[in-house]
Amino acid sequence: CADCDLVRYCSDKCQQDHRPGHEVMCRKRAAELRDELLFRQPESSYLGDCPICCLPVSLDPNKYVKYSCCSKLVCNGCTAANISRQFDERSPNVCPFCQQLYAKSDEEMERRNKKRCEANDPFALREAGRKHFFDGGYKRAFEYLAKAADLGDVAAHFFLSLMYRGGLGVEKDEKMELYYLEEAAIGGDPTARHKLGCKEGENGRLNRAVKHWIIAAKLGDDDSIEKLKEMYKCGYVSKEDFASALRGHQAAVDATKSPQREEAEKLLTPKKLASATF
Repeated sequence: CADCDLVRYCSDKCQQDHRPGHEVMCRKRAAELRDELLFRQPESSYLGDCPICCLPVSLDPNKYVKYSCCSKLVCNGCTAANISRQFDERSPNVCPFCQQLYAKSDEEMERRNKKRCEANDPFALREAGRKHFFDGGYKRAFEYLAKAADLGDVAAHFFLSLMYRGGLGVEKDEKMELYYLEEAAIGGDPTARHKLGCKEGENGRLNRAVKHWIIAAKLGDDDSIEKLKEMYKCGYVSKEDFASALRGHQAAVDATKSPQREEAEKLLTPKKLASATF
């Protein structure tokens, strides 16, 4: 049985004949397998590592740059070092990873994104879907995001959960919302994980909520740490689990720091990054 992996069948007819007696056990085991996958601690967040310095990318979107030319997230430290090098050498402005010249306009960046979408780049598909989403073009957004999710993009799963929750371009569907939220959480999205914890808390399943928040906290999520503080004060989190979550959270945050990145914060302010075209 593909759902529970408990029974082997010799044919489709054999499986069909056995289904009535197997269904209850199958559902129970399938739920257990799903939970094993769902509550497994990811090694890192879905953002991964900077492809240049190989340090984890911060969860703070102001501390990395998205490059449309190569669909990479590069930390501010490496971006600042690249800018400084180009200034010293008086060389052209190129991407720190693929060395392609920066887009000179929004139109050029749009052409690059379109080309990468045609090549089925999940990052580009998600960004295109994200743009349509925020512009209110939900049907087009769904097309791009669904394709990106099929190709394994974690953030696309999260956006699809938002669409099913609000009925944006699709019919409202709580089961589909939960499915995509879980897929994003399994892929290492701490925001999706935090929201799952909140959903479980609202439904009175505090043990499951706490598990989600601990996992998210160990990925560096600040909101989940705040939730755990509340749960600890109310006695729903043990001292050992709370201490473990605090240590994991600090370790995740510290892993994203470096002298180069700290120096870059003085050079690359959010205002400067917002005005840049990459």
